[in-house]
Amino acid sequence: MREKGNGNWNPGDFSEREVEIPEFLTQQQREEGYRTESDEEPYQIPPLPEKEPASPYNRPMSKKQRNRVYGRVAYLFSAMFLVLVGYMVYFQFGLSDGLKANPNNTKMEEQKQYVVRGSIYSADGEILAGTNVDEEGNETRVYPYGSTFAHVVGYTTNGKSGIEAMYNSDLLTSNTSIVDQVGKGVNNEKVRGDSLILTLDTRLQQAASAALGAYRGAVVVMEPNTGKMLAMVSKPDFDPNQMAEQWEYLIAEDAHSPLLNRAMQGLYPPGSTFKILTALAYIQEHENGNEYENYSFQCNGSYTQGDVTITCFDGEVHGYENLQQSFQHSCNSSFINIGLQLDIDKFSALCEKFLFNSNLPTLMPYSSSQFVLNSNSSYGDIMTTSIGQGDTLVSPFHMALIASTIANDGVMMYPYFVQRIENTEGVRVNETKPIEYKRIISSKEAGILKNYMQSVVEGGTGSYLWNDWYTVAGKTGSAEYEVNGNTGEEAEISTHSWFVGFSNVEDPDIVVCVIAEDGGTGSAAATPIAKAVFDAYYSYY
Repeated sequence: MREKGNGNWNPGDFSEREVEIPEFLTQQQREEGYRTESDEEPYQIPPLPEKEPASPYNRPMSKKQRNRVYGRVAYLFSAMFLVLVGYMVYFQFGLSDGLKANPNNTKMEEQKQYVVRGSIYSADGEILAGTNVDEEGNETRVYPYGSTFAHVVGYTTNGKSGIEAMYNSDLLTSNTSIVDQVGKGVNNEKVRGDSLILTLDTRLQQAASAALGAYRGAVVVMEPNTGKMLAMVSKPDFDPNQMAEQWEYLIAEDAHSPLLNRAMQGLYPPGSTFKILTALAYIQEHENGNEYENYSFQCNGSYTQGDVTITCFDGEVHGYENLQQSFQHSCNSSFINIGLQLDIDKFSALCEKFLFNSNLPTLMPYSSSQFVLNSNSSYGDIMTTSIGQGDTLVSPFHMALIASTIANDGVMMYPYFVQRIENTEGVRVNETKPIEYKRIISSKEAGILKNYMQSVVEGGTGSYLWNDWYTVAGKTGSAEYEVNGNTGEEAEISTHSWFVGFSNVEDPDIVVCVIAEDGGTGSAAATPIAKAVFDAYYSYY
């Protein structure tokens, strides 16, 4: 029999027999002990172990808590859905045009099995590119104007370029009537792709090409208040009808890069055309009370700072000048003096506002312009940059955008090349509307620069453009560069000729930008080329 214990139960306490203890006893029974029929005293049963406090993770959730969890999950999935929708919108409107124009996009090439590539027309109704189909179904892309529109319209042999690449998807898409598509399908014939009607004018394009002549360089013509591109010429050029035959020559190192669209992709030191921005930077820093009007400088023909000396063109001594006269005569010495007074960080911010070191608002392939001054730049770099030399580089297209902004009272417009898209039956599929890109400067600042640029033509370096037919505001430029990369005493210097400006100053009609490589001063080559384009415009309009 189990001895009377001390209340601490242990299986070893059972000596003679084992007592079967029920597994399920209440706490009260355990505290009072358990007695069998033969027991005089109850056995002391050990108490149940104390229960651990319930963990907050194991507690059942209330309805309110469950709803809170479900709400968080719903918010998470909603956020993921909105991100997905946002990306799809960005893909559709932000990336789709670039992907369609990408020459590596093979999806559109499959359309060639069903669609004959559409035609490209000028604004005045001339066909610039079309596809001839012979009796056996062989297709030939034809460019009736040969090299005249080569860079801007582009080509489709040995790759694609220009508008042919930008609008590849549209030219291989047919929005013709269902009846026509069914009829062609029944006869196992291809349908015609949609046509592009460009903003380019054949008369202006031909005039610009003829005026540029044998110079390597570019001419850009656009409407400042709409962004329409009216002409774009680059030389040396090529005939897109003979790409296959001339390909080896076109890519040869000594061919002077005829495939390069110098209007968009050529980068040049801007020379004195950059004084537009140097003058603007000074005006902005001295706008309060029109302090910029008090600027004065005595030009002695050169400017020296430390070990750097820069002369005015041909060492000309301009004498006393205010800001407008300095601009009118394109005085290097005065603009170096201005540049050394500028807050360089503000100057850099202004240039970046005009899209230096940035993307330009176009899908046409281009080279980004560069401005490299900062607060740590040497005085030599500041001096050369202030007059458009140094490491500053810009494309003719970009300079045209800058001039357009000034002509359009400080607002830059999105430039565009295609006026509308039509199907083969002449039904309009899509049309481009003028869109404001952004306001770059105030209308007051634009007005000041207009007056300065007009004075260049009325009595300065651009006087060749003065006439009784139309008014012109502009800026000439002579951009020196080192030939073959030679420097120091061995340097061989040549000069690019620049002009950028606009006509009908009070209500500007067109902007013209010209770069003539190795053309000398701006007044020597670029200004006469620009005048030929202005004259052509007012002969036709």
